[in-house]
Amino acid sequence: MEIVKKIYLFIIDIAQTLLLAAAVFLVVYVFLFRPFQVNGDSMYPNFTDREYVLTNIIALNFAPPKKNEVVVFKAPPDPEKDFIKRVIAIPQDKISIKDGSVFLNGEKLDESKYLKPDVLTYAGSFLKEGQEITVPENNYFVMGDNRNFSSDSREWGFVKREDIIGKSFFVYWPPDKIGIVKIP
Repeated sequence: MEIVKKIYLFIIDIAQTLLLAAAVFLVVYVFLFRPFQVNGDSMYPNFTDREYVLTNIIALNFAPPKKNEVVVFKAPPDPEKDFIKRVIAIPQDKISIKDGSVFLNGEKLDESKYLKPDVLTYAGSFLKEGQEITVPENNYFVMGDNRNFSSDSREWGFVKREDIIGKSFFVYWPPDKIGIVKIP
């Protein structure tokens, strides 16, 4: 009888531990961090296809996205999909593209910390060559780091703040890429 009681208490102990672990996981997943898989090469070389990143979803409650931060958001062309891109311009910024370069508030944007030096940025159907547009309140202009292979704000316009899911902050797969997402 004593052995049965010990086995019963042991099983209860394991069940409580598993329930606590599940509860902690759900709280973290729903309120703090969400995993995201990079699909495609639009953020290459900084993020590659099938990489996994953690996205801080609570951070947006305390601070809006900043320039150069990498965010995950509901894609304007298809809200069922999530995209990952870099914030290039924030509300009230003036952005334009001229001769392969991005200009922000009239000055050429230094993107050397996250783009290869030979990368040229071309305009799209939303932001045309030489056109200057102002980012409206509660909107952001985002672009992929692999400019020639990225569907981004140049094509489909601004991303609303309410569509931004979170800020990417940690790569956790594959193992050779594990680390903090650097923001220049």
